Amino acid sequence: MDMTADSTTTPPGPGHGDIPARPYPLLVQLDGAHCLVVGAGPVAARKASGLLDAGAEVTLVAPHIGPEVRSLGSSDDPRAGSLTVEQRPYRSPEASTYRLVISASGDPDVDARVADDALAGGALVNRADTLTAADARAGRAAGNIVLPAVHRVGPVTLAVSTDGSSPALARWLRDRAAASLGPDIAVLAGLVDDARRDLLAAGRTPGSIDWADILDKVAPLVAGGSVSEARVLLAGLTRPDPGATALSPLSGK
Repeated sequence: MDMTADSTTTPPGPGHGDIPARPYPLLVQLDGAHCLVVGAGPVAARKASGLLDAGAEVTLVAPHIGPEVRSLGSSDDPRAGSLTVEQRPYRSPEASTYRLVISASGDPDVDARVADDALAGGALVNRADTLTAADARAGRAAGNIVLPAVHRVGPVTLAVSTDGSSPALARWLRDRAAASLGPDIAVLAGLVDDARRDLLAAGRTPGSIDWADILDKVAPLVAGGSVSEARVLLAGLTRPDPGATALSPLSGK
């Protein structure tokens, strides 16, 4: 969860000696974006489902279509209109024309070719397989994005990554972190969003608030079902504070 504070990093960082650069975590808006998934097994179906949830227009290509993909395209799935399934082999260099590409064909040669094509076209691309020694010797690309293990509750997104080194560990960490959040985290997020908007309307900078201290008090109230009491506590943040910095009309906060 982002509570307006920057994430903590451990120095030294990239550029110090032989330490490699680390992936930069971010969330990407894909509503209406054209995305390609190559493959039609369980992994490809799971990746396609996530893209559909993000509002993407997904084209899925594979010589053989598995049952998981068929269920995605069924009339019972309200997202089916945003999914195009083409039962055929991948045609190079079609990946270069998409905004985001995921290759999970199960064939290292196909996955490598998809990644090469996508990168040549400037697309974001993830290879669901592991880059082989033969790929490295041939100069083939591993892709330029790593997909984290994700848990969503309302506006809260929890993403855990091991930089692709151990997807199983990422899922294990995600599940345990998700369990610690509890089912009321979406309610808490909504209350905090309302409080932030009220602060802005009152001419207060959200950055002037000690959110960690406030959340330590509010979160137990929400978890205990005392949502009204939590809302009252947050409403108190808008009281005038002589030491607070007033917002100017041009403030970006």
